[in-house]
Amino acid sequence: MRRLWEIDALRGVAVVAMVLYHLSYDLAYFAGLFDAGFFRYGIGLNAARVIGGTFTFLAGLSLTLSYARATETSGRRVTLKYLGRGARIFSYGMAITLLTWIFVPRDMIFFGILHLIGASIILAYPFIKLRLPNVFLGAGCIAFGLYLRQDFVVESPWLAWLGGRPGFSTLDYWPIFPWFGVMLLGIAAGNALYGSASKTSSHVTPGPLRPLTFLGSHSLAVYLIHQPVLVAALALLGLVEMP
Repeated sequence: MRRLWEIDALRGVAVVAMVLYHLSYDLAYFAGLFDAGFFRYGIGLNAARVIGGTFTFLAGLSLTLSYARATETSGRRVTLKYLGRGARIFSYGMAITLLTWIFVPRDMIFFGILHLIGASIILAYPFIKLRLPNVFLGAGCIAFGLYLRQDFVVESPWLAWLGGRPGFSTLDYWPIFPWFGVMLLGIAAGNALYGSASKTSSHVTPGPLRPLTFLGSHSLAVYLIHQPVLVAALALLGLVEMP
């Protein structure tokens, strides 16, 4: 399947930002070089929201592209394909839940970015062809999520997927509300900008952007391996102090 270099390049920028952000976080959380609380409020927290929100938006946009191409060749098999893709990404999230339960149980991840994207791919399927309605639905999800965040505290980790302010400590928190709304906005943008498979033919990638498009086209693999690599590197440097 031919890819659109501009989308991969944008995702590549988000990948670079993510790796730099997590390196900074690891230097605070594992190496103790500065206060990890910086990442829980203000600029630190908002930087994470921008990076994760970009991935979520682009996941929705990319979903429309692959759907348009798949429906021309796969017919009814498309439904199973996307259910399977969502379940696979969600399962990676569950693997991270297990690993954090083993290694950092105090800050275990219950519903992180992979949980969100995996679940959102499944939930988004009925809305995959919509444009303007997704703008309103997405805005509604975001508004509802902000309302929950302001007025409700989630005490049980098993309700973390819904939204609200977590009453527990976790390293990564991306609830359905408001972030599913960002996925819907990405779908609306994809349908508006690209619309059909005939509009998704790729152009030659500009040479200087090829490293970014490479990272963007392998963003899931980079996400899965970059943290173990970063932590291992810090351990080899003797900087890891487990909390």
